[in-house]
Amino acid sequence: MSKFESAYKTIGEVVKIVGLKSKRGDTSPTHTIRYWEKEFKQIKPKILNGNRRYYDQKNIYLIRKVHFLLKDQGMTIKGVKKILNNIDTLKLDENLNESIKANNIKNKLVKISNMIKYLKNNK
Repeated sequence: MSKFESAYKTIGEVVKIVGLKSKRGDTSPTHTIRYWEKEFKQIKPKILNGNRRYYDQKNIYLIRKVHFLLKDQGMTIKGVKKILNNIDTLKLDENLNESIKANNIKNKLVKISNMIKYLKNNK
């Protein structure tokens, strides 16, 4: 039985949704989300019996935004805090984030293509 989209998610489910990976790849990096909870006051999961965390869609969106800004955009925690503290930036559309990712990938592909051309010419 699958959960509805609006249902609360466990921390393990959020790790999978966001796409977090540990450096070794052998464990689920739930510690990263718990650390982000301490750093970003906007992330507030419901903590129920047994200290189990449950995240709603708003919190998942914030975690995805933090992940995008830190990992994909290379921002610092201080920089992300400034963005999250500005109410207007929280209203950024998810499509904008996707287009930024697409542009980054496109730029990387162009660089790789140029490197391949360079290497072929210098054989």
